[in-house]
Amino acid sequence: MDWSNVTADDLIEALREVDWSSPPRPLNEFFSRFTLPRSFSKWTSRLKCNLYYYRTNYFMMIIVVLGLGFLRNPLAIVAALFTALTIAFLNDSFAGTFSEKATRTMRKISPHLAAKMRPPLTPVIRGRPSSKRAIFICGKPRWLFVLIFSTVSFFLWFVSCGLLTVSWAFLFGLLATLIHASFRTPNLKARLNTFREEFRAVWRNYSDL
Repeated sequence: MDWSNVTADDLIEALREVDWSSPPRPLNEFFSRFTLPRSFSKWTSRLKCNLYYYRTNYFMMIIVVLGLGFLRNPLAIVAALFTALTIAFLNDSFAGTFSEKATRTMRKISPHLAAKMRPPLTPVIRGRPSSKRAIFICGKPRWLFVLIFSTVSFFLWFVSCGLLTVSWAFLFGLLATLIHASFRTPNLKARLNTFREEFRAVWRNYSDL
């Protein structure tokens, strides 16, 4: 995989579509082999590779940093959780998994309500499903959940007076992610064919050479 040919838009699109249910990489692997990049192109390639490969580790690290910043403010911790869910809903895999588990739980409680949580049928164009299918959560459009959770999280941030604290904590988490992704040498696992095939499956603009 030549990461220098992967644009920022391709990386963002891949992170949005890839399955995030995989566990984080082991800590002994995450904190090993740090070297300086030899050039700017090497740095950008390493940065994109590590952001994709260690995506779960970075996400959890940012959440932990935010949590540490609000140990004395429980309401702000709830706001951080709502913010994390809002961001997670933007990922197709998480949205689908959340909808499936919520529907399964509701089916045990009320089968009648669970039937209403089924997503509408995907439109078919010329015998093929639409390539840009809409994502539904519990039978409702995804943007509705994103809007509700973002509104609630913003309200909680305002009430808890933790906007300044979260700004510093979030910037610290992003800075730690940037530093780690810049100096962590991509290991052999990040270059295996299985990893390349996984990225190819979610990278829409990928073309075989």
